[in-house]
Amino acid sequence: MTLAQLAVGASATIRSYPQAGPAFTRLREMGLLPGTRITLVRTAPLGDPIEIQVRGYRLSLRKSEAALVEIAE
Repeated sequence: MTLAQLAVGASATIRSYPQAGPAFTRLREMGLLPGTRITLVRTAPLGDPIEIQVRGYRLSLRKSEAALVEIAE
């Protein structure tokens, strides 16, 4: 399952994400590391972007980036 498929209000743990490219660097710098617990707070009216809560702060991600993050509920 990916972060883009998570339901609003649900929580999950990050399992993995791309290990190369600009998405890898950006996600890592924002604190999205394997083993990190996240909660999907809400989505924009048209579904993109999404807002997640991670490590005590809220973060907005594009759905295309969220689709690269594998999660475990």
